[in-house]
Parts: sequence; C-alpha cells; structure tokens
Amino acid sequence: MFLKACNDCGIRVLSFQMDLIPIEEFIRHINFRDSSFCIAVIAIIFNPLFWNVVARWEHRTRGLSRCFGSPYLACCSLGLVIILLNVLRSHSMTVVMKTQARWEPMERTEVFYFGISLMVLGTLLVVSSFLALGFTGTFLGDYFGLLMDEKVTGFPFNLTENPMYWGSTANYLGLALIGASPVGLVLTAVVALAYKVAIRFEGQFVPELRSRETKCCFFLGCG
Repeated sequence: MFLKACNDCGIRVLSFQMDLIPIEEFIRHINFRDSSFCIAVIAIIFNPLFWNVVARWEHRTRGLSRCFGSPYLACCSLGLVIILLNVLRSHSMTVVMKTQARWEPMERTEVFYFGISLMVLGTLLVVSSFLALGFTGTFLGDYFGLLMDEKVTGFPFNLTENPMYWGSTANYLGLALIGASPVGLVLTAVVALAYKVAIRFEGQFVPELRSRETKCCFFLGCG
C-alpha cells in the first residue's frame, strides 16, 4: 500500500515537472533585462495613464480648452498626441519582437493563420468603433463637453463595450503569434492588463461625467 502511494506520488511529481518544462522553455526565450523590453512596458503602461489623467484634468479645469481657444481644437490636439504615443508603443513592441528569440512550438502554420485572423478581427473592431464614434468620440470628447447625441449601441458596441481596446489587444496578440514571439505574448498580456485597469478607471467616471454634462445642458437651455 505504501509502495503504491509512493509510486503515485512519484508519477504526480514527474508529471508536474514535465508540465513545467514548456513554461521554462518559454521564459528562457525572453530577455526581461533588455532595455527595449523595458521601454515597451513603460510605453504600454504610460499611454492609458496619460490620456486618463490629462482628460480628467481637462474636465476639472478646462485648461486645454482655454489654451487652444475651443474644446474641439483641444480634443483634436489631445487625440493627435494619443495617436503618436500609440505609434511609439507599437514601434517599441515591434522592435522587441524582432530582436528577441522566436519559439519553435509557435512556428506552425495554424498558429500563423490564427494570428492573421486575430489581426483582421482586431482591425475590424478598431476601425468600426472609430467610424461609429468619430474622432472626438474616440478621443475622450466627453471630457471636453463634446457629447454625442446618444450612446452608441450598434456594431461593434453590441459585441463588447470597449471594442477599441480589445481590438487593439487582438492586433498585438495576432502580431505575436505571427512572429512566433514569446516576448510578444508577454507584452500583449501587459497591454490587456493596462486596458483592463483603464476600463475600470473610466467606467467609474464616464457615466457620472455624461450625467453632469447633460444636466448642465438642460439647465442652460442647450439641450
């Protein structure tokens, strides 16, 4: 009985060790001390933090609107900065994926085509959400008092409340799979986590913001 228990325990330990081998191999292909990796992580975390902090500051003070002479110009200017920051983020992530090692188990035809499918889906979500919201709607127009007539509920917002964020995440995941890049998967996970925090941060504030702006318009007679 004791011998059987020991044998069962040994099998479990061996199985656990075998399960760890792919994880160790995966991690071995990632250089976490690479300066370009650190830059990419900083860019990923900084972007949503930047636009949320600036947008809330604008909502409280109207500082950007006064500086640019109108809320519309201020919103467009912030939008252009956000676009440039996202280009920088994408470039830094691409550099890391190209310079760090590929992982052989990911270099398969089905993985490659799955990555392409994700990028097609991600692009569809991003482009369709931009077309549905417009420039100011996409780039935090609510914080500038540039409210849409009504909440967008059609495609792709009938699939998810944050299609721009998850479409962007799908693009990065697809790119990592196409490049058979372990570090790309890690960076994509950081992107998803950063967006998750941003969604939670924005979700607690935007409904209240829209309610305040709507009430102000009603009392001022602009609704």
